[in-house]
Amino acid sequence: MKRWNGWGDERVALDLPENARAYLERSLGAPQPHRDAAFDDAVAAAPPSRLPPHPLVDVAPAVRVRHARGQSLPDWLALRFGRIDAIPDGVAFPESAAEIRSLYDYARAAGASIIPYGGGTSVAGHVNPIAGAIPVLTVSLARMRALLDLDARSMLATFGAGVAGPDLEAQLRVHGFTLGHFPQSFEYSTLGGWIATRSSGQQSLHYGRIESLFAGGRIETPAGTLDVPAFPASAAGIDVRELVLGSEGRAGIVTEATVRISRLPARETFAGIFFPDWASARDCVMALAQAGTALSMLRLANPMETFVTLELAGGGPAVRALERYLAVRGAGDGKCLLIAGASGNERAAGAAWRELRSTARRHRGVYAGRALGERWRRNRFRGVYVRNALWDLGYAVDTLETAVDWPRVDATMHAIEAAATGGFGEEPVLGYSHLSHVYAEGSSVYSTFLFRIAPDYEANVERWSRFKRAVSEAIVANGATITHQHGIGLDHKPYLPAEKGALGIGAMRALFQFFDPGGMMNPGKLC
Repeated sequence: MKRWNGWGDERVALDLPENARAYLERSLGAPQPHRDAAFDDAVAAAPPSRLPPHPLVDVAPAVRVRHARGQSLPDWLALRFGRIDAIPDGVAFPESAAEIRSLYDYARAAGASIIPYGGGTSVAGHVNPIAGAIPVLTVSLARMRALLDLDARSMLATFGAGVAGPDLEAQLRVHGFTLGHFPQSFEYSTLGGWIATRSSGQQSLHYGRIESLFAGGRIETPAGTLDVPAFPASAAGIDVRELVLGSEGRAGIVTEATVRISRLPARETFAGIFFPDWASARDCVMALAQAGTALSMLRLANPMETFVTLELAGGGPAVRALERYLAVRGAGDGKCLLIAGASGNERAAGAAWRELRSTARRHRGVYAGRALGERWRRNRFRGVYVRNALWDLGYAVDTLETAVDWPRVDATMHAIEAAATGGFGEEPVLGYSHLSHVYAEGSSVYSTFLFRIAPDYEANVERWSRFKRAVSEAIVANGATITHQHGIGLDHKPYLPAEKGALGIGAMRALFQFFDPGGMMNPGKLC
């Protein structure tokens, strides 16, 4: 069963080593664990549904509560403290495009708004109902997840948009293919959600972001059905795919999507490389990105993230031996860890790996072997479960990400971390960053912040609001995008005009008005 107020499968629990707990207490102070609100109490507090009966709509309070929030820190605070200000009035589970169209008719007659729902992994408020007088219908795509077609010669596959990452990959793997899109939310996020928020997977350096994988599909809009044919390329005017990518449910619901797939790699390798300092590590990653090396991933942690990664690993003889070895090789205090990956056929992956090691040596990199890389690969989708463990101890964690050109990467990273510290005032915060996706012209910057949970709900919300405003303003001030992979939703909406301008915002609103004249699709989100 999926956790109702945290991340992932409730049967999966991670324990932090004692050394890690001690480090957190030294860095952030003694925590005061919070007693979470009970699910039964949240269900009992659910207001009556305002929607009329419909055979596809479930109005049971338990179902509505489970679809009320995503995975942002404000979402966790609302659920864990039992302060859910709005829940959907009903949740529909259509199995076809025709049923979605019937739900549009139903919502119009009921005067309801509609929130499309994939896996509920949003960290920006995309799936959150907004309290008000209008009933809210959440439309889950959970039953639209089949592989509808696979064209092995063209390497195209068409799925129902509600398919989650593991199911999608399993259905492709039996035919010898992969999509290769692996965001950290992979276990629960869906193909439709990836498209609607312009998602990026961990190995996008090789497979591409979702905008390069999305070839076409079908979108049910309130104004009608939008069919987007899949061409290898086209010069026929504006690419209609771009009207769907990043639309966050404002234009309609993606019901099926055709994606470009790849053959399963004959070889896939991950390994760790340490560098003596940030400048050497950054320059190496930049050189690899600009050389077009056929790697699948370059994930570079700054000195603090590298330090915290080793601390949270719990120390032990293996970590101590690694630290001694690295110090002898010149990677002591201030070292940075790069996790790199290569995927493809034996020849291409082998050549990429040789280029990686050669370039790393020129930048004083110390190859630490594949054990670190394999450990990362095994835990790539389990690391997010640490959020649950930290909360149970009395600590909260929040993340944010951006992307910017190479000359401004360092300044942006430092500004984000400094703004977060200032946003928390006298309360200590542990912040660190990594480059999660790299490009020839620049890189994403992904930052994580740990801090103690305050005793009461209002204090936590006020603290988060100050923090979020400070770091978002720092991003905008440094000329970076407000989001590289998480989308806009509610949380990033105030900062979108700085990036798009008044004309751009107006064009998007006009587009949504065309597809949704009644304004019922996910109102209040994006723009």
